[in-house]
Amino acid sequence: MTRERTGRIIGASFGLAFIQVNAGALPVAAGTALRVLAVAAFVALLITLRRAPASGPEAAPAVHFGRRYRYVVAAEAVVGVAGIVVINNVLHTPRATVGWIALVVGVHFFGLAVVWRMPALHLLGAGLSGCGAAGLALAAAGAPQAAVAAVAGVLPGALLLGSAWWKVRGDAEPRRVATPSSGAAVS
Repeated sequence: MTRERTGRIIGASFGLAFIQVNAGALPVAAGTALRVLAVAAFVALLITLRRAPASGPEAAPAVHFGRRYRYVVAAEAVVGVAGIVVINNVLHTPRATVGWIALVVGVHFFGLAVVWRMPALHLLGAGLSGCGAAGLALAAAGAPQAAVAAVAGVLPGALLLGSAWWKVRGDAEPRRVATPSSGAAVS
């Protein structure tokens, strides 16, 4: 399995975890349905990635899990844990924890976008960071835990799973190449 596929599986795994952990705060029917859908999407992604041939850009690893990647993840872990300690022990607002986690995970994608030279990760980082910030605001405003969990937990999980699927979909589409004579794209 290539590093790029491994990266997709890691992201999708965290997406699945976000949904599984946070869907419990929702009404039982909605939470159960979301959990089942998330597992189905994750398993289908694994099967799809396993069956996809490793050719073209997939044949050579595009994502490197090197020193700079480890720095980004280490910074994410330190900032994440420090924030959770402050949220729980100083601010005494444990309902804000999920918002903080989503915010930190989102910000870490900005670092990964630079390290891996993958500008598309900026969009994912912005989406996750926005969900995290909204979750923090909801928690600070005293919103119900279900609202915080949906905005800062379930939605980021769906974004992570969806981004892995988006890349798979993009790999399946024929590449378009501009012809010098017409400037039009052809398949």
